[in-house]
Amino acid sequence: MKAHPILAVGVAAITLTSSALGDKYSDLVAKGYRWSTVDGLYACVAKDDVRRMVNNPTSVAGDEVALKMVEQVKAYFMTPGTIVQVTEEDSGSGLSKIRIAGITVDLWTLTRFLSKHAVKDTYGVIETPETSGLIPTAPSGIDVGPTPVPEMSPLPEMSPIPGASPTPTPETNQ
Repeated sequence: MKAHPILAVGVAAITLTSSALGDKYSDLVAKGYRWSTVDGLYACVAKDDVRRMVNNPTSVAGDEVALKMVEQVKAYFMTPGTIVQVTEEDSGSGLSKIRIAGITVDLWTLTRFLSKHAVKDTYGVIETPETSGLIPTAPSGIDVGPTPVPEMSPLPEMSPIPGASPTPTPETNQ
């Protein structure tokens, strides 16, 4: 009879752990982040292109359309676990406008290809906006290299030519 309380405690621990993991990503979902569940050319610049890609995935005509779309940079691959940010939803058509790290234009995809539950990527990692590049983690700016130290010049013994001065001297024409 003591097995029931132990089992109840075990079930409660598992339930609390799983809800804590869900809470870990619920703030991202509230901000419009979703995870891709598909693998293929399912993100396009135009709404009509998404339908064309989804409706002809394996036909010869579909291959030709896909090739043209890729060549014209109108279609992009989505892979499972890639995090995206939904910027607009068109519930009537079942499409979502998304932002993907590294792509400068917003794209359209079917809403059903996006999950509100975290999905592991191909490496078994759950992407976040910071790890994917959607949110820059370093301050933006141009790296100009090391800052020069004033009043510091090379020593003569550091010259590449033995006996030569590290700073050029004007030659005199005689």
